[in-house]
Amino acid sequence: MAKATKKQALGRGLSALLQDSPNRSSAHDKNADKLVGSIIEIELSKIEVNPYQPRTYFDEEALKELANSIKELGVIQPITVRKLPDNSFQLVSGERRFRASKLVGNTSIPAYIRIANDQEMLEMALVENIQRKNLDPIEVALSYQRLIEEIALTQEELSTRVGKKRSTVTNYLRLLKLDPILQTGIRDGFISMGHGRAMINIENTEDQLHIYEKILREKLSVRQTEDLVKALKGETKTKPKKKSIPTFVKNNTKKFNAFFGHPVDIKVNANGKGKITIPFHSEEDFNRIKKLLE
Repeated sequence: MAKATKKQALGRGLSALLQDSPNRSSAHDKNADKLVGSIIEIELSKIEVNPYQPRTYFDEEALKELANSIKELGVIQPITVRKLPDNSFQLVSGERRFRASKLVGNTSIPAYIRIANDQEMLEMALVENIQRKNLDPIEVALSYQRLIEEIALTQEELSTRVGKKRSTVTNYLRLLKLDPILQTGIRDGFISMGHGRAMINIENTEDQLHIYEKILREKLSVRQTEDLVKALKGETKTKPKKKSIPTFVKNNTKKFNAFFGHPVDIKVNANGKGKITIPFHSEEDFNRIKKLLE
């Protein structure tokens, strides 16, 4: 009896709301106000999952815990669905609650009904999931990318829409430049987003993978990874090209060396001016060179 009372509190039954309003797919359809905006019990068999769902992994253990909670207390927060033609529905948000309800053998679930086109569905699903804390960094980055590409948002507009700083959005998007193996490592929790960010500026894939393997093998912290990347970049910096030596210097350097009995340092600037440095190793050597110049 208590269960029935709980269901009534969530809203009118689905059949009653659909009785005079068949096949509505727009908020402007006749009698749409009787359905849209209501919280009602919907048969799970009439709900299809959201094709725009950015989350691709659902932790089985966490689902079982949620299912046990639903078994004891019911679904406290209704899912959100949009109405499709033929009195069917599609999930906007709440797929974990939807899956957990199936696990415990429920046949219906409380749902908030709304109207949304495909673009609105995508945006709502992505934004709703981004605001949750259990998406991994790559799923967040992919969600940001889809919003930018498919909803045609700028990074500035996106940061406002999801309530994040633009720099935060940029940092997530840059993770998608990493090698797919590294992205998988982040998704699986082998390395953190911080490790990934440290490796973003390493363009060579082999170098990225080498560092990734070293992180796993030696359990490097983010700071240690940053130091490793700095060291690697320092080693691979292009060495400055030596200034070309004029022909008249090249042709006479050996003669200078032979005359003074030591390698002579000859430097020339871009204007053709320069200086000759003659080394000596002792007072005796100095006096020897002096006599050569007398």
